[in-house]
Amino acid sequence: MGANDVSMIKAAHIGVGISGQEGMQAMLNSDFAFSQFCYLQRLLLVHGRWSYNRMCKFLSYFFYKNFVFTLVHFWYAFFNGFSAQAVYDTWFITCYNLIYTSLPVLGLSLFEQDVNETWSLHFPELYIPGQHNLYFNKKEFVKCLIHGIYSSFVLFFVPMGTIYNSERSDGKDISDIQTFCLIVQTSLIWMVTVQIALKTTYWTMISHFFIWGSLGFYFCILFFLYSDGLCLMFPSIFQFLGVARNTMNQSQIWLSLILSVILCVIPAFGYQFLQPLVWPVNVDKVFDRINHCKTRPPQVRVRTKLKHPSLRRSAYAFSHKQGFGALITSGKTTKTKPNKKNSFPVKK
Repeated sequence: MGANDVSMIKAAHIGVGISGQEGMQAMLNSDFAFSQFCYLQRLLLVHGRWSYNRMCKFLSYFFYKNFVFTLVHFWYAFFNGFSAQAVYDTWFITCYNLIYTSLPVLGLSLFEQDVNETWSLHFPELYIPGQHNLYFNKKEFVKCLIHGIYSSFVLFFVPMGTIYNSERSDGKDISDIQTFCLIVQTSLIWMVTVQIALKTTYWTMISHFFIWGSLGFYFCILFFLYSDGLCLMFPSIFQFLGVARNTMNQSQIWLSLILSVILCVIPAFGYQFLQPLVWPVNVDKVFDRINHCKTRPPQVRVRTKLKHPSLRRSAYAFSHKQGFGALITSGKTTKTKPNKKNSFPVKK
């Protein structure tokens, strides 16, 4: 491709250039470049599909987790007199997108694969959703918003019902704002972690480390920020003195966490299970064919050699039968010369 294709490549959403003998201007101005035109099939059907699916899952999950994080303040505003008081700890607000939920979504956007490259090349129909924007559009954005509103409602009112006029096992009251903040933010981390685990279809050691490691890292930072020594050294900065230790040893708190996560996951899990059955699209049928091929691999016919009584065969293409070479070479098929006196051959 030469310099006359540069404007066309720049006008495209993703420009692809082929390096040739006419110059390097097209390749230098393109987003992707390769040496042969046959590589375009793998670029579109494999890497193009994976990139589109990863980006759509990344956007839907990113919007969802921030909708839930923000809309909890909307429900809390009806109970704090619309005073703009935050329902989370300031350190949790700082670390939510930066530390707690950054690695799982990064792993999803880098390593996710719905099917491997063999099936992607074998079924080109899987490329159709990207052409019609089926995985992320206005409808999918509204679904993320509705799911976020529902999840924020659950994450706020389930912990509130748990600690309302409740007491600890030693008789002390736990109905305070700090305990409530801790339960809400812990339920939020659990819920978004389970949600991204449901979206992940290609599990690797890196995926397990990013998802479950982030959840464990949250508890490590939680007990560190709410430790006695740190709060006593900087009382104006770290104000949740001993809240994590006094809250996490209560059984009703753990039951509240589990109930919140289950109620938030049920709609997503039910839709993911019922959508291919009730509202199937063409790509769902292709996935069914792939799953059928995985469970029942095609049987390969083994060709067996037929044993023949004689190894001598003629050059004629008579399959599965002995050739006529012996008959031809025996001379029995040759005609004898007729007698001049009669038309019958003379027997010798």
